[in-house]
Amino acid sequence: MLAVQTVQTVSLPEVEKKEVEASKVEEYSPELLIKHPLQNIWTLWYYEPDKSKSWEESQREITSFDTAEDFWSLYNHIKQASELRSGCDYSMFKQGIRPMWEDDANKNGGRWLINLDKRQRTTDLDNYWLEILLCMIGEGFNEYSSDVCGAVVNIRPRVDKIAVWTGDSRLHASVLEIGHKLKERIRFPPKNFINYQVHKDTMSKSGSMAKSIFTI
Repeated sequence: MLAVQTVQTVSLPEVEKKEVEASKVEEYSPELLIKHPLQNIWTLWYYEPDKSKSWEESQREITSFDTAEDFWSLYNHIKQASELRSGCDYSMFKQGIRPMWEDDANKNGGRWLINLDKRQRTTDLDNYWLEILLCMIGEGFNEYSSDVCGAVVNIRPRVDKIAVWTGDSRLHASVLEIGHKLKERIRFPPKNFINYQVHKDTMSKSGSMAKSIFTI
């Protein structure tokens, strides 16, 4: 009888401790314990030219995410931008915004454009693209982050392009601050320039290049 009482006295605190720990774990969803929510939901798009489809039809919505962990899970399971075939694009935009000029969120906006020589595809392209994605999803443009719609990387035969799209080209202070932060964030060489083009000008361009309203 005494032996039984001794066992109960020793084991009871351990049982109570385990029950308390179990109740604490049950109070929180495992996902809330390990995942870090983003301020916005972001959508990855992929474009691959297809002669049997229109440009818009060839834009494929891949998936959306709203946590830092889900971003990395996605990024680590897709091809790097530098591995895409010539003519293909990646686009990442806030959910509900399509990667096209005609979308209501984009039609009054423009883009900061970075041109990269094809030789930079193996040295700079992927680093620039990743840094821009992290800056966007982390609201790295500070108080102007809400003016950013998304970003696009174009893989082309001679010159690859990365562009950050803003929603309103008339907000000059915002546009310029975003441009300066972009150039700083990717550590773009000071001697090289990035240009801001208004979407409407790009759509109506008469030559091979649309005019730029800002260059930094």
